[in-house]
Amino acid sequence: GIKWMSSLEAKLEETKDKKPTAEKLERLRREKINRFRNQHRINIQGTDLPDPIATFDQLQEEYKVHPKIMENIQAAGFHVPTPIQMQAIPVMLHGRELLASAPTGSGKTLAFCIPLLTHLKQPRNKGFRAVIISPTRELASQTHRELVKLAEGTGFRIHMIHKAAEAAKKFGPKSSKKF
Repeated sequence: GIKWMSSLEAKLEETKDKKPTAEKLERLRREKINRFRNQHRINIQGTDLPDPIATFDQLQEEYKVHPKIMENIQAAGFHVPTPIQMQAIPVMLHGRELLASAPTGSGKTLAFCIPLLTHLKQPRNKGFRAVIISPTRELASQTHRELVKLAEGTGFRIHMIHKAAEAAKKFGPKSSKKF
């Protein structure tokens, strides 16, 4: 027999048989990521931004974060990343600049310490390789504490300098020329 159908029905019939195109799959992936961001109240601006992470395990799988750092994250009691960590860590691991805003206690310190240690890869005896400048001594102490916990067992040396005179005594009088 002959099958009669309108042109609209014919088009619908054609699309049923086709496999999803790469464009459609990409659009569906984007929608899923946008739903995830909305669910976690992550607002982001920019172009070509990396996808957020849902678990810390993704850091080792996708970004090859040092196993000891991953172990230290778990030992510190961090099991699920906070929204700021979900998006900020991948952005920084991609070498992108970031301006982030989140409430106190939301995990911003860990969000930038993990990428910092990951970019440094391993310790080297070459002086200071990263400097974090904090507006208050309290914040500097908090950052120092978090970095010491995070870097434990990796060989990185973490120092907090809050007075130049003490730094000269601690690192030697030639330290200002050396570093």
